[in-house]
Amino acid sequence: MQKITLEELVAYLKEQGFVFQGSEIYGGLANAWDYGPLGVELKRNIKNAWWKKFVQNNRYNVGLDAALLMNKEVWVASGHIGSFSDPLVDCKKCHSRFRADKLIEDYTHGEITGDGMSNEELTKYLLDHKIVCPTCGALDYTDIRQFNLMFKTHMGVIEEAKSEVYLRPETAQGIFVNFKNIQRTTRRKLPFGVGQIGKSFRNEITPGNFIFRTREFEQMELEFFCKPGTELEWFSYWRKYCMDFLKSIGVDGEKLRYRDHEQKELSFYSNATTDIEFEFPWGFGELWGIASRTNYDLNAHQTHSKENLEYLDPETNTKYLPYVVEPSVGVERMLLSILFSAYDEEKDETGKVTRTVLRLHPAIAPYKVAVLPLIKKNHSEKAYEIFDLLSEHFQAVYDETANVGKRYRRQDAIGTPYCICVDDNTINDGTVTVRDRDTMEQITLKVEEVIPYIDSKLKF
Repeated sequence: MQKITLEELVAYLKEQGFVFQGSEIYGGLANAWDYGPLGVELKRNIKNAWWKKFVQNNRYNVGLDAALLMNKEVWVASGHIGSFSDPLVDCKKCHSRFRADKLIEDYTHGEITGDGMSNEELTKYLLDHKIVCPTCGALDYTDIRQFNLMFKTHMGVIEEAKSEVYLRPETAQGIFVNFKNIQRTTRRKLPFGVGQIGKSFRNEITPGNFIFRTREFEQMELEFFCKPGTELEWFSYWRKYCMDFLKSIGVDGEKLRYRDHEQKELSFYSNATTDIEFEFPWGFGELWGIASRTNYDLNAHQTHSKENLEYLDPETNTKYLPYVVEPSVGVERMLLSILFSAYDEEKDETGKVTRTVLRLHPAIAPYKVAVLPLIKKNHSEKAYEIFDLLSEHFQAVYDETANVGKRYRRQDAIGTPYCICVDDNTINDGTVTVRDRDTMEQITLKVEEVIPYIDSKLKF
């Protein structure tokens, strides 16, 4: 598999129409990205695949779409207003600003993340290991102070304390505050989970690595409620389930690893946490977090809201607050890991690149099929008929520009798994040539056979 640098990938994605700089004609906006015609389809397919696997096809789980704006007291109860912050440090020489824990994580190539370290411990590590400013090389930092990550705004026409609201920094709290409603209306018995896909916002100090860490991002999050005492068993279940899912949709298994948090790294409410990490060009980075959160969240909301959120166990006729296992993954990070896994350049015996191929799983690919008339003036009318037929079932694309060989290469480069060539045989006997992206093998099918053929390839 051909490796590609981050800089090369960014240029490739812009050229092909996957990702553009946000507000580009006005000079852009730092760390804001727009997803073009191919990017929006790829993101949608990733989210659909997650939803199918974690909600639709899972006997335990249901879905939710909670509001972006929530009552301020939600964030008071969850601890976000009081403690949702990052350790901020400035270089005294060049005035560059960094997250202290990220300096350590980058220095150790992800082996030490700084999670759980106090400000004093972070400072000591920076100085003991002589971790200098990445901008100017100085070792002269300010004291570390905490920086709250939430975006604040106001609801209504008057900007005052009573009208303060926050853009949600995570999707999880919308699930917790709806636990009682969901359990009542679905009549679910433990164990059961609630899945949600949605935007979150964090005013990151040092966003970077393209779409890996951004201030506006999408999460695919599951809160799995279970009986106390069974949570570690379910934690192991979801830990493996998430890893299997990543491999099934085309993330390179050789670049994936588990990183189990040591006791000193665990949040005070967690009794087990694992990160699934992917080896990006800059090193291993967190892709998916799976945490056993005990009953911390439900207890915090029950205490603050004075609403009883206990579950009545029909088997024991006792009440208790369920424990929660939370697998949470960012859409953008998953997209990035899929792209790094899928990108390939094939070379001939001379070492020259013959074609660029994006080996996406067919279920994830932006377009499932491209319809190509062999000769525009002779075959375009029939090709459009076939395109209209296929687009009722799949995301399809029509291309009649340049010779058919160049069009094949064009589709290879954006990950389209199948190309259909329409020629004289299509008009005469209703057959088309179907070309496979990865093998470049071609088969002849009747037009009516194409839909079931492609459909059979979309399972993962």
